[in-house]
Amino acid sequence: MRNRSSVLELAILGLLHVAPMHGYQLRKRLNEMLGMLRPFSYGTLYPCLKTLAARALIASSEEDGSAAGARRGRIVYRLTALGSDRLESLLGQAGPATWEDENFDVRFALFAQTDADTRLRILEGRRTRMAERLDALLGAVRRGAPADEYTQELQRHALEQVEREVHWLQGLIDRERGHHAASTSTS
Repeated sequence: MRNRSSVLELAILGLLHVAPMHGYQLRKRLNEMLGMLRPFSYGTLYPCLKTLAARALIASSEEDGSAAGARRGRIVYRLTALGSDRLESLLGQAGPATWEDENFDVRFALFAQTDADTRLRILEGRRTRMAERLDALLGAVRRGAPADEYTQELQRHALEQVEREVHWLQGLIDRERGHHAASTSTS
């Protein structure tokens, strides 16, 4: 998963796994799930839906619009068996690409559909990546003072954000390990 279209593919497949939806619903759910991080337009969504349909990962059918007072029906998209297999394969991945900035938010939004071991590997990888980023930021601060107070504020803000994320991730990791320990002790 290296680019925006593969991230969008995963998000769409994950949403359609929950329920069939028409394009407006999909866009609305994508924006609810991820809009604060990256807004999705129809110009991005529909080409991806077309590609997913061409690959037989999703299927579409026209919904009767007369009951809703519409002149024409809406196209409803649903996951195919091949799409379910693809989603399962994507959700089982836990390599470096899954914890990078471009992918982590979508992966995290689909954690309810992801197995516990994979969630833990992704969280640990993300924490390691963010700890590396924190070390790099601290090193830059130590090497020399920025030229002005605004640049200093920007560095301070970046440090605080990364520190907060590392702390948040550690809490999630501890909780995942606690759930895993509890489930194995009751088995």
